[in-house]
Amino acid sequence: MRYCLKCVYPEIAVNSIFDDNGICSGCRSEEEFDAISEESWKEREKKFVSILEERNKRKQSNYDCVIPVSGGKDSYWQVHLVKEVYGFNPLLVTYHGNNFSPEGQENLLRMRDVFNVDHLIFGAGVETLIKLNRLGFKTLGDMNWHNHAGIFTYPMNIAVKFKIPTVVWGETSWDIAGMFSPDDYVRYNKRVIIEHNLRGYTWKDFVDKEGLEEKDMIWLKMPSDEEFVEAGTEGIYSGNFFHWEPYKQVEFIKEKYNWEESRLPFERTYRTISNLDDMHENGIHDYMKYIKFGYGRATDHASKDIRLGSKYMNMTRRKAIEMVKKYDHVKPRRDLERWLEYVDMTEEEFDNIADTFRDPRVWSKDPNGNWIKDNIWDFEIREGR
Repeated sequence: MRYCLKCVYPEIAVNSIFDDNGICSGCRSEEEFDAISEESWKEREKKFVSILEERNKRKQSNYDCVIPVSGGKDSYWQVHLVKEVYGFNPLLVTYHGNNFSPEGQENLLRMRDVFNVDHLIFGAGVETLIKLNRLGFKTLGDMNWHNHAGIFTYPMNIAVKFKIPTVVWGETSWDIAGMFSPDDYVRYNKRVIIEHNLRGYTWKDFVDKEGLEEKDMIWLKMPSDEEFVEAGTEGIYSGNFFHWEPYKQVEFIKEKYNWEESRLPFERTYRTISNLDDMHENGIHDYMKYIKFGYGRATDHASKDIRLGSKYMNMTRRKAIEMVKKYDHVKPRRDLERWLEYVDMTEEEFDNIADTFRDPRVWSKDPNGNWIKDNIWDFEIREGR
C-alpha cells in the first residue's frame, strides 16, 4: 500500500492516481487551482455571471436558478454569492433525509429568513427512509445512500418540472481524488451522479424489498434526457468559478448570517464545520468507509487541510498523521447506538453485515479470528516533506 507523500491519502482511494514522485492526483489538482491568479479568478467569476445571464434569456420560469441547499457552510456561501452579490432570484431546494443534527436543522430553517428567498424542503415518509437506511446498509454498506441519491436527484426534478434553466451546485467536493483539471469546468451529468453518488444503484434496486414500492420512491427518479432537453435545465458547479476558501467562508457566514457549526465534537474527525445535514455522515457512514477501505473522514479532512496550505489550518503532514491515528479507527458509540435504535438492529447484526464489506486488500484475520489491517501506514518511513 502506498500513501501520498504530500497529504495522507492512500492509493486505494477511489479514482486516486499517484505520479512518479509519489504525489496523489488530488494534491496535483489542488496545485492547479492554487496556480490560478486573482485576475483569472475574476475572469472566472464573470464567466459564471454570464452563464446565468445568458441562460436566463431563454428561461421559462420566474426563478433564475435552483440552488440545492442543506443549510451547510457551502449552501450559505452559494446563496450569498448568487443572491446578495449578483442579484439573481434563486429557488432553494432541500432534500431532507430526516437525520439533520440540531445545528444543521436550525441553519437550514434560518436560510429563508436571512436571505428572504423561497425555499422548498422535501422529506420522504419516515418509514420509507428507515427502510432505505437498512437496505442501503445491507445491500452496499451505505446507510446514507438515500441521502446521496436524494440530494442529487430531487433538486434536478424540481428544476426540470418548473423549467428553471440552471441548477447551481457548490464545489466539486466529490472530486477529492483529483479526476479533473480546473480548465475542464465539469458540469452536472448523469454518469457522475449514478456511478459516483448513487454507487451504481437506482431506486429500482430497492423495489419489492421490505415492502417498498415504486410509488414510495418517485422522488428518486432522475428526469429523462427528453425532459432535460425540453426544460433546458443544466447544472454547474460554482467551485469552478470562485476561489473556494472554506474556513474563510465559514467565518464570514458566522458573522453575517449567524451560521453555527457542530456544538459537539464528532467521534471520527476533528472538523466540526462539515456534514451537519446528516448526523450519521461523520459517524457510522464514515466508519463503514473505514471498514471497506481502511481509511476514513479524518484522512479526507486532514488531506484537504494540507492542500489548503498554512494560511488556514496550518495542517502539516505530521499533524495530519496524528489526526488519522487518533480518529480513523474509532467505532462511534454515540452515533451507532442512535442509528441501531432508529432502524431496529442489534450491534451484533450490524458487525456481521459490516464485515462482509471488508476489502481483502486491506483486511485479514489473525490466528484468533480478529480483523487486522494489512499494510499499516508506516508514516515514520514514508513521511513526506
